Parts: sequence; structure tokens; C-alpha cells
Amino acid sequence: MVEPEAAGALTAERVRRLCDRHFGVGADGVLVPEAAPAGSDFALAIWNPDGSAAEKSGNGLRIFARWLFDRGQVRSAPFTVATRGGRVRCQVRERGARISVEMGRAVFAGPDETLALPDGPLRVSVLSLGNPHCVVALDEISPALARRLGPQLETHPRFPERTNVQLMKVLERRGIQLEIWERGAGYTLASGSSACAAAAAAVRAGACEGDLTVSMPGGSLAIRVSPDFELTMEGPAEKVFEGESAGS
Repeated sequence: MVEPEAAGALTAERVRRLCDRHFGVGADGVLVPEAAPAGSDFALAIWNPDGSAAEKSGNGLRIFARWLFDRGQVRSAPFTVATRGGRVRCQVRERGARISVEMGRAVFAGPDETLALPDGPLRVSVLSLGNPHCVVALDEISPALARRLGPQLETHPRFPERTNVQLMKVLERRGIQLEIWERGAGYTLASGSSACAAAAAAVRAGACEGDLTVSMPGGSLAIRVSPDFELTMEGPAEKVFEGESAGS
């Protein structure tokens, strides 16, 4: 999180420096509160670690909700947050221990399709949650495979604006496992919007039921997929530290 009064100094280069894990704070992105438009309680700008803008971030929204709660700006009542990928409804539960976010509706581009890659043809599900996703169902997944296939899919001609990539293994009717390659971030240990996208794809394929657990290297999230593919995510958000800039 970056305080609003400091946001004016942010540029793509500064975001890249902040997110650098060797020479900066180290992060998977930067969140900046904005003036809320009519009809929303709050608004949030989201930056990818490469300095590009992100439309929506499930993890970022949980972090923002916890930040608001810690500052006393929200309590247990639901509230809305405007993002570039649409307005979402959040609720802080269990005195801040868990955050619920209504992420919106998954919109599929059409039937599953086959994309040509250097590794060979690959069957994918393409959808949007306000931000783009490409879900690949496989029998086995690994970080190495995500690092290999992720860049090929992120920049595939099928996705002129690039895309987030989820390699998905179905574990059971109520559980899936993911390896994730995020647009603008690379290999990622966990992603809320990716968890939602993969859950929607698993339910549409008939592999899973509407309430399921999505397991990722960075942790697990509970995802609910309604019959019309409205998605609700619930999981934790914990404060790690805070700091103050000493200059540019």
C-alpha cells in the first residue's frame, strides 16, 4: 500500500524499483487508494511490478480491505471498491482475520480453444473477470512448467494485451491446485483473481462443484462459483510491516 499523499510521485520506474526484491522493498505490485467515484465507497489503483496498470487483483483487494480495517475506515459491514476492472463488494470477517470479496462475474470468450505453442498445441479456457485469464487444465503441474509455458501464453498473439496464466490440476470435486504466471509479474505464488478464474473454468468443465478450495504455493483460498458464474473469494490478509520513504 502507498499512502494517497505519496501517490503523486509514483511512476512506472518507481513502481519497478519498489517491487524489486534485490534493490527495493520487494512486492508483487503496488496499491494506491484513489478518490471514490459516485456509487462506490472507495477506489483502488493497482500497479503490476513491471510498472504496468492492472485492472483488478484479488489479493490486492483483500490487502486493501485489511488496510482500511486497520485504519478504522471500515468495520464488519460490507463496502464497495471501484477498480479499473469493475466495482467489487468486500467484507472484513473474524475481526480482520479473513476478507471476503465478491469479484464479479466470469465471462468466457467462448468454448475452450487450442493454441499453438513452441511446446506443441495446448487446450485452454479464455475468460475475463475484468482482467484477462487463460486457464490450462493438466494432469500434472509444477513451478518449472509454469515458468516455461507462462511466458509463451502471456505474450501469445491470441492475447494482444497479454494475459494471466493458470496451470490447473483438479484434485477432487471441491479442490484444485494451481501454478500461476501473472501478466506483468511472472511466476507468482498466489493470486486471488487467478484462483477465481481457474475455479470458474473447473466448474464450467464439470470437474468441480460450486464451492471449492484453490491451493497455491503461497496458500489456499475459498472460492464460491454461482450458477451464473458470479465469484466470491475468501481468504486471509496479514500486515507484514510498514515503512517511510527517505527520498527518491
